[in-house]
Formats: sequence, structure tokens, C-alpha cells
Amino acid sequence: MPEEKHRRKRDPLTSLTASSQPKTAIDRKQYKTIILVLGALSAIGPFSIDMYLPGFPAIAADLHTDIAHVGLSLTSFFIGISIGQIAYGPLMDRYGRKKPLVLGLLVYIAAALSCALSPSINFLITMRLFLALGGCVGMAGSRVVVHDLFSGSETARVLSALVMVFGVSPIIAPTIGGLVAAALGWRFIFLILATIAFFVLIAVCRFLRESKGSDTSISLHPKKIVFEYLNLFREPAFVIYTFASAVAVGGFFSYISGSPFAYMELLGLNVTQFGWMFSANAVGLIAASQLNRVWLKRRNSAEVLLIATAVQFFVVMLLVAVPFGEPGSKIGTISLIFCYLFCFGFVSPNAMALALQPFTRNAGSASALMGSLQMVVGAMASGAVSYLHNGTALPMIWVMAGCTTVSLAVLGGGVLFIKRTFITDD
Repeated sequence: MPEEKHRRKRDPLTSLTASSQPKTAIDRKQYKTIILVLGALSAIGPFSIDMYLPGFPAIAADLHTDIAHVGLSLTSFFIGISIGQIAYGPLMDRYGRKKPLVLGLLVYIAAALSCALSPSINFLITMRLFLALGGCVGMAGSRVVVHDLFSGSETARVLSALVMVFGVSPIIAPTIGGLVAAALGWRFIFLILATIAFFVLIAVCRFLRESKGSDTSISLHPKKIVFEYLNLFREPAFVIYTFASAVAVGGFFSYISGSPFAYMELLGLNVTQFGWMFSANAVGLIAASQLNRVWLKRRNSAEVLLIATAVQFFVVMLLVAVPFGEPGSKIGTISLIFCYLFCFGFVSPNAMALALQPFTRNAGSASALMGSLQMVVGAMASGAVSYLHNGTALPMIWVMAGCTTVSLAVLGGGVLFIKRTFITDD
């Protein structure tokens, strides 16, 4: 045991290079099935955000309110995602992965059906909170199951496949939602979400094996849960990579929040052109997440993460220097934002894999806390863009630049700290 601890302390930042094989034997058919099921699980949250957005005007008219109040249903959803993941972490560590997944999906289905039957905007806002409390189990659960089943750089490669889902959602979910709202009405959007979750539930029960048994040593007493979460911060690698990941997500949310105004108002794109541009950027993120799987065959996750963040920092500094919206700068601006998001496709899966790597017994709590912090920082960054709005693209660019600068500083400083603290302590 002391020898194992000593090895871990010698190289806590690059432990993903130790192995690239699954922790248990998984044949090719099982591998594809697991990826599909986990991808569907991780898609529930993003689809719940993006799919009903085109229905905002119809929701406001039907429930006799305005779009601003309908927007509160999005706020309640983000609150639910942040709180829910914290709740599911200890449950997944105590009872295994499948039981909380099944529970969360059942809550989601019930909440989605309730949203479809909403008699008032306040009821919809409340049910959207429960929708998030149920759906967020897929976000936290998919990450920790990947951690359970795979090791080494294979963890980051599989997480790259899940990031692809994160990138696909903004492309297809609003389109599907718009078609459904126009043809059948906004209530059918939630009926479709409930149907999707039902089939995901069937797939989880049928095809996803339990990746970790129950552990009765995990206490669900509130005080002990708090201490369990606080103990996660005693692991330097978790702190460094979770914070770097959360800040990177903050930069991504800044783009999501500021891009409609920047592209349509400042660059003069119409709604259709903006949709194509948004889709093209999402395709770039997807492509990067898949190229990451190839790159990891040659370099470890820590190296890929640091290089990608450094390139992202260089790109966003150029974006700060380019006069946004000025004649002759449109192509350059669009290209730089594309490159920024392309880099995010490398940053996100590697940071998540490295943050979860040190844990076995409480990996569910680690995954939940990381996901919750990502959403909190993302919401703060998005709010900062709105608060700093001054009729230019600078608030979006400033927040993107600030997030990337902090992420690079955390990674660089963290590497130096751990090397001095652990490696020289032999």
C-alpha cells in the first residue's frame, strides 16, 4: 500500500498514461453499445435546454405571459442541474451507478409529462426544475461510468465521443423543436423529450451493466456528505483540472450567450446565416473532439490539454486585438471564434478525464461536483456577458479571454506546484 501511494504521488498529473485499455474486458460490440447508451444519457440535459427554445413565443402566448417570464424556466433548469448533480454523487457511490440512473430518468419522464400539461407559467418553471433534477443524472452518470469502465488515455477518448453529443445538440435540437412547435404545438416538445427518456431508460436497464457495486461504507448523512465533498479538494489533480475545466466551460458559455448579438447585430448576419454559422462552429467542436482521440495515441492527456489551452489563449488574444465588426475583419473574426471552439473540443474531455482519474471509491461524487461547478461557472460567465453588455462584442470577448487566461494559469501553475510538492518530496 505505501508503495502504491508513493507511485501515485510521483506522477499525479500524468497518470492517464499508465494504461489505455479498458479496466474490464469489453468486446467491440459491447464498446459501441456502451458509447451509444452513454451518449444518449449525456444528451438528455443539452436537448432539454435547446429543444424547447423555439417554442418560447408559443409558450408565452398559451400561458398568457411574456417571453421574459418563460426565460425563468431556463434559469430554474440551470439551478436544478447544479443542485441535482451534487445530490446524485453520493447516491451513485453508495448504491452503484444504475439505480440512481433509473431513478433520475423516472423523475425526468414524470417532470417532462408535467411540463407538457402545464396550466401556468409558474407551474412550468417548477416542473423545469424537476426536469433538470432528473435529467442531470445522465450528465454526471455518463462521466463516472466511463471512468469505471476505462482507464488510461482511453478514458479521454471515450469522453471525446460524449463531447461530440454536446456539440451536436445545438445543431439539431432547436431545429427539431421548431418543427414540432410549428406542426404540433410546444407541449409536444416535452412529450417527445419524455419519449426519448423512456427509450434511454429501457437501454440503460437492458444494455448498460453495473460498473460499480454498492458500497455501504458511503454515508448519506448530510454532514458526512459535505465532508466527503470537501475531501475531494484535498486531491491536487482534481482541484487543478476541475477548475480548469469549469473555467473553460465558462468561456464556452460566454460564446453561447454573446454570439447572437455579435453575429446578427454587429456582423449583420440574418437568422438563417446565424444558424449556419452556429452549426459550423459546433461542427468544429465535434471534429476537434474526434481528432483528440487520434492525438491521444501519440501524447498523454495532460500534454494535449496544456497545448490546446495554450493555443486557445493565443487565439483569443488575437480576437481581442482584431477590431470586431470593422470592414475587412469579419472573416478573421469568424475564423478566430471557430478556432477558439475547436480548441475547446480538445480541452473539455482531457480535463474531465484527468480530474476523475485519482478516484475510485467516491468517483461518483467527484463527477457530480465537477459537473455542478462547470454549470455554476458557466452561468456566472453567461451572466457576466449580459451584465457587461455595452452594444459591442467586447463583453463576450473579454469574458472568453479572461476564462482562457485563468485556465492556462491554473494548468501551468498547477503543474509546477505538484511537481515541486510531490516529485521533489522523495
